[in-house]
Amino acid sequence: MCNIQVVGLGMATLDILIRISELPSWEDGSHFSAMAIDGGGPVATAIAAVTRLGVSAGFVGTCGSDRLAEIKLQTLTECGIDVSRMVRRPVPENEIVLVSVHEQTGERLFTGSTAFQEYQLAPEELDRDYILAADVLHLDGYHGDAALLAASWMREAGKTVVLDGSATRHPISPKMRALVGRVDVLICGSGFGATLTGRADPWEIGRAILDLGPRVVVQTEGKAGSYTVTRKDAFHVPSFDIDVVDTTGAGDVFHGAYIVGMLRGWEVRRIVQFATGVSALKCTGLGGRRPIPCFDQVIEFLRARGIEPA
Repeated sequence: MCNIQVVGLGMATLDILIRISELPSWEDGSHFSAMAIDGGGPVATAIAAVTRLGVSAGFVGTCGSDRLAEIKLQTLTECGIDVSRMVRRPVPENEIVLVSVHEQTGERLFTGSTAFQEYQLAPEELDRDYILAADVLHLDGYHGDAALLAASWMREAGKTVVLDGSATRHPISPKMRALVGRVDVLICGSGFGATLTGRADPWEIGRAILDLGPRVVVQTEGKAGSYTVTRKDAFHVPSFDIDVVDTTGAGDVFHGAYIVGMLRGWEVRRIVQFATGVSALKCTGLGGRRPIPCFDQVIEFLRARGIEPA
């Protein structure tokens, strides 16, 4: 059994990124100023941040059996992530995303494969002992049935479950709603909390979600910073003013950094400041994982701004 502190169960993608000033059309082409191939996916990128920040971690998910699948696995293993419980499918890799990054703002547009939701991980394919060996389980709602089972195992064992509620303007699925009730920490992107609760005010959204089960709710709002609500506290942490290259994976990296802060035993405000710093530094490079800073870089960045996180 691997000695890991965090297990991620969810989506891992292979991202092909281009940095452009304008999107091409069928009538006119375009030019890119930079490109990269990097790993992506909410949980997989969070787990990459966990290992980059010095904490051992493993990832559970699926991959195909072609050359692209091998590259996807490589993007995980080169981050030091244990992939021994990845399930291989005898099909071409389907979790592939084309990412167009706007050169002027760092905002991005995703184009996913039409086969993206196929070949989901089944509950019986999970290794219960492997998951329970970790202190924290991180989920994104992908592989829904397997995620619900794994969350139940961790809660029964008295361990911590963190959920990434990705930014959305679409209805929240029944499985994701059920998962919210089985997690300890919900970190959600813009629109998720409002759609889940029917509220508009971030503080009301946070309090309403606490009633569903989590003990901590963090809403990340990009440049507007984040809003945290617990039973004892509610506070806003602003974002940092940086030169943005690419926002791909910024929220995912925030989640991974948050988990690292929890494992260090920090109080919630300190954790959020740390995670905000990690996310900011990631945005200074192209790709979701390659620009993730190491722990010492984050501490130096925060201290330069008068924040003592550790």
